[in-house]
Amino acid sequence: MEEIQSQSDNYRSSSSSASSPASRVPSSNFFYLRKPGSLRQPISFEDSPEWEDTDVDARVDDGGDSINVATTPASPSLSKLNSGSLPSPHLPEGAVIPRKIAGASVAWKDLTVTIKGKRKYSDKVIKSSTGYALPGTMTVIMGPAKSGKSTLLRAIAGRLHPSARMYGEVFVNGTTSHMPYGSYGYVERETTLIGSLTVREFLYYSALLQLPGFFCQKKSVVEDAIHAMSLGDHANKLIGGHCYMKGLPSGERRLVSIARELVMRPRILFIDEPLYHLDSVSALLMMVTLKRLASTGCTLILTIYQSSTEVFGLFDRICLLSNGNTLFFGETLACLQHFSNAGFPCPIMQSPSDHFLRAINTDFDRIIAMCKNWQDDNGDFSSVNMDTAVAIRTLEATYKSSADAAAVETMILKLTEKEGPALKSKGKASNATRVAVLTWRSLLVVSREWKYYWLHLILYMLLTLCIGTTFSGLGHSLSSVGTRVAAIFVFVSFCSLLSIARVPALMKEIKIYACEESNQHSSTLVFLLAQLLSSIPFLFLISISSSLVFYFLVGLEDQFSLLMYFVLNFFMTLLVNEGLMLVVATLWQDVFWSVLTLLCIHVVMMLSAGYFRIRNALPGPVWMYPMSYIAFHTYSIQGLLENEYLDTTFAVGQVRTISGFQSLQNVYNISLDKNSKWNNLLVLFLMAVGYRIFVFVLLCFFIGRKTSLLKSCKCNRAITNTS
Repeated sequence: MEEIQSQSDNYRSSSSSASSPASRVPSSNFFYLRKPGSLRQPISFEDSPEWEDTDVDARVDDGGDSINVATTPASPSLSKLNSGSLPSPHLPEGAVIPRKIAGASVAWKDLTVTIKGKRKYSDKVIKSSTGYALPGTMTVIMGPAKSGKSTLLRAIAGRLHPSARMYGEVFVNGTTSHMPYGSYGYVERETTLIGSLTVREFLYYSALLQLPGFFCQKKSVVEDAIHAMSLGDHANKLIGGHCYMKGLPSGERRLVSIARELVMRPRILFIDEPLYHLDSVSALLMMVTLKRLASTGCTLILTIYQSSTEVFGLFDRICLLSNGNTLFFGETLACLQHFSNAGFPCPIMQSPSDHFLRAINTDFDRIIAMCKNWQDDNGDFSSVNMDTAVAIRTLEATYKSSADAAAVETMILKLTEKEGPALKSKGKASNATRVAVLTWRSLLVVSREWKYYWLHLILYMLLTLCIGTTFSGLGHSLSSVGTRVAAIFVFVSFCSLLSIARVPALMKEIKIYACEESNQHSSTLVFLLAQLLSSIPFLFLISISSSLVFYFLVGLEDQFSLLMYFVLNFFMTLLVNEGLMLVVATLWQDVFWSVLTLLCIHVVMMLSAGYFRIRNALPGPVWMYPMSYIAFHTYSIQGLLENEYLDTTFAVGQVRTISGFQSLQNVYNISLDKNSKWNNLLVLFLMAVGYRIFVFVLLCFFIGRKTSLLKSCKCNRAITNTS
């Protein structure tokens, strides 16, 4: 203890010197600290929730620049910090913000999260965390990287990874029941948005996916979400840019991802790193918007790595973590006082969050070790030389014995002694509605995404034009049979290879599905049906345009029925190929490895398709069984050749003729059966269905399985710690 005290004194003196080299400022005069008479006072209970749900209005004072919110009383220390220091966002004069969200209290007690190591669940990510969040307030989980912020947020929301286990209790309105659908919203750190839709369109489709009822009833909900996130000026702008139109900045994109969850009007909103990749101005605007959202009654729980002084002043409560340990939980100013009492006062010119992270981030130890012998203009650069581990132990021990920790325990007891109103599940849109909405949304995206769709169509036309002109003028003689087979092989193989260019678009669809599935806005079957229905028109457009160009340039049999079979066969080939791309993209979840894998698969299928060597002559192991039967090229080319040659004959000399089947015996294997081309088409259809069933299983395993486990975790998360 003497060592800790001596190092603490050194850190205190060095922190004071960092703020002003010429003088030392007493800790009691710091701007952030409470008055001397309130140094040891515990957290007050005047902001404890009342279960009665009353309407609250917030009006703009005439001639003023701040919002006067009549809601759950804010902490007195926070009002001292914010008084006159931070202007509120500009609103029209006389504007009224009605409280439309009834928040809920959230409390967690002795929450411990372990992850599965090599042998057992041994690594503790969160260690006995206790805290609470009240309606109308912002509770921030703060700490350095890998301190357990996101894990604690997921544990409270009941969205832990299947490899993690949770011990402890989570209470919502005084009960341990899980949070039903629609009662809460969760915003991931990185969310996938649809860049080719406007903000209003994106939110409208999200409302259609989430809410039951008629389409016209969703517009008011969307407008409320746009207003709540201050997106009125960007409502008709494309999210990610389109052609030469500029998209939204990162801050507004982040607001759109939050607005998507507000469509359900959740009582509790969890946001993981709302300031992720935002500059200081965008971060301040984000937090002011969230502060205004909290003033409507919603319970906000956020994770933040670092913030400016202005942003720090907007927080109601802070849960400070380091290596899974809770170093403090309480009001904003109480955290500053806690650091001062532990011997680490915040310098007057330094941001509080910077000071917190400086004291508890172990990465600074390496910097101090590197710069230990360096000198700067003002003296020793490494004068702040306290070991971070000692600082963490000191802060943790000080907090456990402080009045703030006791006040938190008392508040937890008060929140759990009386059961409040149970959260009710909100209705969902039907699966048929979701399929229709996703299909229409995908068709709209297809019509606007020229880079993935219309450019792809142009490339198909250019490729078939090149192939058609290369093999044009073949005639219908016996000598042209081998060249015609080569033309059909090149057409099927090269067009299938060109389809790989759609992998980025399919990957984006899978990521959007994963994001919507995690929040129960969609399901695997709904996604696959909508994806299939929306891709059919585009694939049919490619197949009919490419087939017409190739068919007439090469000079195939001039019959309408044969032409329609050619179009249908090529359409089924593209459908099978898209199913294969979905399988690979789902397995890899990465564009580079998906494209590389598909190229290798296509090359192997082309080698075993029976063109370079007749199928019956292929080596039995691997190439004939199973590769030639797995390759969809085999059935596509064989069906097209049977469509072209089974009803034809070729003259040999003056008297003798041979059938089209005999002319192909030495070039490609086809069947004598008149229905064989339809059998090949049926095989292609079954392969298209089979690939999508495989994708369904993969998505259920990789994404749906996680969602089901998360649901079961929420139902059984009130587990007492028996260790």
